[in-house]
Amino acid sequence: MMRTISSIKEMQALAEVLRREGRRIGFVPTMGYLHEGHLSLMQKAREECDIVVVSVFVNPTQFGPSEDFDRYPRDPDGDSMKCESAGADILFMPEREDMYPGGPAVYVMVEGVSDILEGAVRPGHFRGVATVVCKLFNIVKPHRAYFGQKDFQQCVIIKRMVAGLDMDVEVVVMPTIREPDGLAMSSRNVYLSPEERIAARALYRALRRGEGLIRSGTKDAAKIKQEMAAVILDEKGTTIDYIEIADPETLSPLHTASDRMVLLVAVRINKTRLIDNLLIL
Repeated sequence: MMRTISSIKEMQALAEVLRREGRRIGFVPTMGYLHEGHLSLMQKAREECDIVVVSVFVNPTQFGPSEDFDRYPRDPDGDSMKCESAGADILFMPEREDMYPGGPAVYVMVEGVSDILEGAVRPGHFRGVATVVCKLFNIVKPHRAYFGQKDFQQCVIIKRMVAGLDMDVEVVVMPTIREPDGLAMSSRNVYLSPEERIAARALYRALRRGEGLIRSGTKDAAKIKQEMAAVILDEKGTTIDYIEIADPETLSPLHTASDRMVLLVAVRINKTRLIDNLLIL
């Protein structure tokens, strides 16, 4: 039966016991409102580890002042049921006051990749992400931590943080889980009206359009991005924050298509902001 813990000290103490017993801890950090993408991470952790810990915490430090922290979707009871059905052993649900007593005062910064793409549009976002993930790693003490490729830049930053701080945890990145029409699963999809949900399919179509051009021999990144933009802007209510073709390790922009690259898009559909990517190797 799954155990639910809210106390940081209790979670740390249990993690210490589990590690002393030689149990391998797999960890899936989430902000809740769970969907099949999250569940796929739990299932992989279940296959590879002895103990599966899932955290649900809507982290305030990664939201900007005009962003959607207060209206971010929450469903703690539904999340608990989904975690148990996916085979989680422990659900860690800390309180904001315990995670940031007296308010946030200590931050983790990953230089070089945090102020571009999402970081340029959402200043301070990745400082909040790196900080909370670092804290969660120190609390849960996992051997492996599982993240989805949909948040590609986040995965790059967390890997760099782990390497830079010599953390004893393996970061496992799993493929993006999509709806049948290609839309990447995201908790924010709930914001979309029926008409906006149809328009949202353009993100994946644009990525596939870019991939098709690359596979057919187009090298000019500017031309590829222009074609991708046309696919997105053909839908009513869409605006583009960025379209980029980048090196998958450094996220440096590429002017010419290469053997290894990632296509990244961020699009606003009226008031809802969605991101997606496609890795080409």
